[in-house]
Parts: sequence; C-alpha cells; structure tokens
Amino acid sequence: MKKYLPPFIILVVSALSSCGQKTYDEKLESLYRKTVPLIKADSLKPRMEEVVILDTRAKEEYAVSHISGARFIDYDDFEVTQVMDIPKDSEVIVYCSVGYRSERIGEKLQKAGFTNVKNLYGGIFSWKNDGYEVVGPNESPTDSVHTYNKSWGKWLKKGIKVY
Repeated sequence: MKKYLPPFIILVVSALSSCGQKTYDEKLESLYRKTVPLIKADSLKPRMEEVVILDTRAKEEYAVSHISGARFIDYDDFEVTQVMDIPKDSEVIVYCSVGYRSERIGEKLQKAGFTNVKNLYGGIFSWKNDGYEVVGPNESPTDSVHTYNKSWGKWLKKGIKVY
C-alpha cells in the first residue's frame, strides 16, 4: 500500500493546485472570437520592417512601453479615419496587452476594407514573455510593461510590471 501513496499524493496535489487556474493559452482561447487571424511573436519578429504595427492600448500603457516602431491608436477613441494613410492591402498587425482589444480594432479595420489584418497572439505580454524587446519613451529599450491592472498582470512573466 505504501508504494502507491506517493504517486497518489502527487496526483491529488497536482489536481488541487490546478483547480480554477487557467493557463495563459486557455485564457486567450476564452477571450478570442477568432474573427481576426492570429500571428505569433516569433513569426512577426523577422518581418517587423515589412508590416504596419498598431498598438491599440491606452496612451498611458503605450507610454510605459511598446513594440519598437508601433504606431499608437487609442482603443477607446479609435476611428478608421486615423489609419486611412495606410494602404488597405498592407499587412497590419494589431496588438494590445493580451489581444482582446486589438481583435476588436482588427474587426473594425476589416469592416473598413483592410484585407490583411492580423492580431498578435497574446499581445505585448506574449511578446515580452517570449524574450523580445520593448521600448519606452524615446524608443529606449526597457523591461517595463504596463499590465492594464493587477489581475491581468499575472500573465506577464518577464519584465517589470507597471500598473
């Protein structure tokens, strides 16, 4: 009987520790409508010079850090007229903290006739967690990332959390 006790205990402890907790991928899966194609950070990184990157977070989030070269468009005040200088057939990558807000902006871009819009899977959190650089004011590298709030901040595993 004692032979089976340790594996059983390990199984119970493992099961209890995961109760009520989702992985980041499971959380994202529950958030996304899958209306905008996704692109992962490792696929975007080598193509940064070829695409238009739009940061759809709030101004204070963008000010803390953003992906280098990203153009700021405020989720709350977004109007398609703000991006009419971008050719509608350009590859446009949208991102926010985790990809929810950017998916909504992506939908608006698609509705306006943009034909090649992608949402950065996991947003800036995945970008930073995957080890890619973010920049702050004056495009200077930083480890700080605005995490929207403390609840969402738990998904940022690398970097300095700013609330």
